[in-house]
Amino acid sequence: MSDPVPSWLAKGLVAPGAAHAGLAVARLAQQGLVSDAMLGKGGFALTSAAFANGEELDPSFTADEEDSVAPPLEWTAPPPGTVELVLLVEDPQAGALCHWAVWGLPGQRGKLLEGEAPPRVGKNGRGNSEWLLPAPPHGDAPHHYVFQLFALDLPLVLMPGATREDLVKAMSGHVTAVALLTGLYARAEDGDDDWDDDDAD
Repeated sequence: MSDPVPSWLAKGLVAPGAAHAGLAVARLAQQGLVSDAMLGKGGFALTSAAFANGEELDPSFTADEEDSVAPPLEWTAPPPGTVELVLLVEDPQAGALCHWAVWGLPGQRGKLLEGEAPPRVGKNGRGNSEWLLPAPPHGDAPHHYVFQLFALDLPLVLMPGATREDLVKAMSGHVTAVALLTGLYARAEDGDDDWDDDDAD
């Protein structure tokens, strides 16, 4: 069984529970590779013009609307010495299902526009190199989509299509700061979709 989420990390999450222990940031914290001093270090922060921390994602970023895309994101300057940024988006209520694995972001203040293709995108929880549209089971309480932005002290040499596990392994020991942002999403009781987040392996 996973260790509980450290108290310092819980302060950066929205209504954390046992499931949050499966997040990449929590797993790195459990290994002593991410610490409280790294959370928001130097004012490092991640925001979105589309939703505030703990607010609901618009359906235009989910599987419930056609032509949905990834939401816009913006981040402040990471600490000095940052070489590259890595973004992982996971749903703890679906076994830390990976919705986005992004790297190759310059180690500076920046942003991703709505629907913009990042420099490098790895495989999501369904094996595709793209933003995995949130599709929580109908009637579930809101799922949490945790955007985790990691500042690294070295560049990654992973090839496109790398997995979340590849990313976490490559980052281990090189994270210098972390910024977190959580979006929520729930669906109506009834629905006839062919899949939902809990169908993932």
